[in-house]
Amino acid sequence: MPQMRISLVFAGLLAAGSAAQAQDATLGPCATPDSVAFRGQKTVTDDVLRAGVGIAPKSTINGRITTRAIRDLYATNQFDDVHNSCEVVNGKSILVFNVRERRVLSDVKVQGADKVSPGSVKDRVDLLIGKPINPAQVAKDVARIDSLYQSEGYYLAKVKVDTIETGDATTLVFNVDEGRRLAISGVDIVGNKALSDKTIVSAIGTKPEGFFWWKNGEFDQDKYAEDISKNIPQLYASHGYIDAQVVKDTLIIDRQKGKALVRLTVDEGPQYKIGDFEVNGARRFSNDQIATFYPFGNKAKPKGVTDAVKGIVKRAPKEEKNVFNAAAWEDATSKVKEAYDNEGYIYSSVQPVVERRRVGKDSTPTVDLRWDIDERTPAIVNRVDIVGNDVTTETCIRDQLFILPGDVFNRERLIQSYRNIANLGFFEQDMPPPDTRPANEQGDIDLIFHVKEKRTGNVNFGASVGQGTGVGGFIGFDQPNLFGECKKGSLQWQFGKYIRDFSLSYTDPRIRQSSVSGTVSLYNQRSRFVIRDIGQSNTSGGQLQFGFPLPNSRTTRFFVSYGGERVSYGGDGLVATINCNGCFRSTVGFTLDHDTRLGSPFPVAGTHENVALQLNGGPLGGTASYQRLTTEMRSYSTLATFGKGIGPEPMALVVGMTVKAGALFGDPGPFFVSQAFSLGGVQYGNPLRGYEEFSITPKGYIPNADQFQAQRSSFGNAYYTSTAELGLRVNQQLYLDAFYDAGNLWERPRDFDPTRLFRGAGFGASLVTPLGPLGVDLGYGFDRVNTLGQKDPKWQVHFKFGQIF
Repeated sequence: MPQMRISLVFAGLLAAGSAAQAQDATLGPCATPDSVAFRGQKTVTDDVLRAGVGIAPKSTINGRITTRAIRDLYATNQFDDVHNSCEVVNGKSILVFNVRERRVLSDVKVQGADKVSPGSVKDRVDLLIGKPINPAQVAKDVARIDSLYQSEGYYLAKVKVDTIETGDATTLVFNVDEGRRLAISGVDIVGNKALSDKTIVSAIGTKPEGFFWWKNGEFDQDKYAEDISKNIPQLYASHGYIDAQVVKDTLIIDRQKGKALVRLTVDEGPQYKIGDFEVNGARRFSNDQIATFYPFGNKAKPKGVTDAVKGIVKRAPKEEKNVFNAAAWEDATSKVKEAYDNEGYIYSSVQPVVERRRVGKDSTPTVDLRWDIDERTPAIVNRVDIVGNDVTTETCIRDQLFILPGDVFNRERLIQSYRNIANLGFFEQDMPPPDTRPANEQGDIDLIFHVKEKRTGNVNFGASVGQGTGVGGFIGFDQPNLFGECKKGSLQWQFGKYIRDFSLSYTDPRIRQSSVSGTVSLYNQRSRFVIRDIGQSNTSGGQLQFGFPLPNSRTTRFFVSYGGERVSYGGDGLVATINCNGCFRSTVGFTLDHDTRLGSPFPVAGTHENVALQLNGGPLGGTASYQRLTTEMRSYSTLATFGKGIGPEPMALVVGMTVKAGALFGDPGPFFVSQAFSLGGVQYGNPLRGYEEFSITPKGYIPNADQFQAQRSSFGNAYYTSTAELGLRVNQQLYLDAFYDAGNLWERPRDFDPTRLFRGAGFGASLVTPLGPLGVDLGYGFDRVNTLGQKDPKWQVHFKFGQIF
């Protein structure tokens, strides 16, 4: 092999020497030219060209000199062709260099670019307008455009350059055929032993195409880079392999099929066990309090209900015993920092330290864990500013604040203040998070809440004339922010031959600028319930209510009310059997309400707890004497959010729990239709989906309730319902959910038995329209029976009008 190489070199030298001799022979009389001339140039002068070739008249030249001169002329990037010749004119020898100048670039255009902006493509072209076109540079620019499309995942893109010549100028047109994105046909993992290919592929964003249309396997360069640098190392780190890395990645492309195989080579490294743990620098919290956030061993903090539900939904893998989990360690560190933020130590630093070592005779890889804490000084709120409120008074907004100037900064109270302002309903729901800015050198901060007013309230009216019905119409007014002071006013009046419905209410959240709220309402209504032939009722009355805040709780209020109502029944149906012409009930009510919900009318977080007691009759007077106790508890938590929904807010996956119960003591007499409890359906009484209205009675389930009129025995004096739901809040107007209901109805409160409940499950949707809430539910009643008492579970469709639950 060495001898062959020497021979090849020697042959090359001989060939070069022969070529030089041949070229020298062609010079002939021009071996010593009398002059040097140039032909074909238009823009470059002879003087510039003579200086470029470096050949003087009467000098002796050879083939090497002319070859170098031609090379130097090409190097100017001015010419497409250069060659020399020798001419003899009048006995004088002339060495002639014939050149063909390159065309001048007049413009650059890009056509066919869609997935990538034409401007971005044009930026990859490094050619100067007004300069000669360099073919080598054009080829480089094509390669740069190819690289741009590959970075965007369009590996199948093709670029073709066309020319448009006008006179001496030329326009270059870069025609791009973008093709489609590369599809991933498969992902091959090399070097993995601890984790399977399936486990790794499930954790990355670069997934192969599948059977369903949404599994198109589209290649994304950003996701691919994130998988290599972040997702795969994090996956291994959560299993104790904190040294794992992707050492090689290959994209094997089949351009004919438009597909690619991803091959990733991993170096897993050793699996680390958990060693010692300590906390340094904690003073505000004790080491034992900090240790409750430690995610490993016996000191690990127990999971709450929400964490358990999230674990079920996300199907989290079972943690390996005594194995280090980097993700859990980072999450615990964030919770420690959050605990300090909630106490005002927003400048604190919680540094997680992971120290590797080998333990025991078998040199087991082990990590010792430590939190180095620098608490620093807590931040004090210097001032709170409200920006953007043009209608709503600042006092009204400030009443919702849980954090005030002079307070130690608290992150939870800041979030609750933000939620309260959003829940007012006076501002656009895409409220930006409150800003914080340094106030002084001592570390105090200012808080700024940005709001954007939206239209609140509405006025509507109309009239009609019909044969036999006469003149009818309606007038409506509703304003939840009267005078911009958070006062509420409502007026509804419908009138006609068969309609009479009047209601008026007014609420002041701060009576005479105090912390006491007040509501007064008056009504006169005639209602006709066709559901199970209940019949027509005529009611008139009013109520006065005062609300008082509880000490040390801004979200809890205690209400005291008094109301009087006169009722008469008419027409056919159930109420026609009631002997009551102008019956009267006098009621004193007490209510305890705690509400921290966020997001109206479909909450995404928080709780609502309500306990209400009504005392009717007795010393108060009236037709009937009884006591009515009701309770309601709701809880919501967001499991995940998804980008932008149909509107300004992201879609949210929400889990919710609701429990309701009620008990009536005494005899409601002629008021049982509105005061006793009924169960089933969604349109009257207490809802239980999967069952028809009034199908669940204190005596049990009635299979053919739709064929009978409601009876007094259809009502009970105690009930219980519970609901678990998994919902998707698309936006403020649309909510989709899957639910599980359970409940029952009893004749007396002492008959309450939570072990015997009727169950239903299904799917539903709720929509908020200008006319009010609308919804539909499809429920499956598990405990339905037929007329023979045999199990007969069925689906039941429910339509909801004017209510959300």
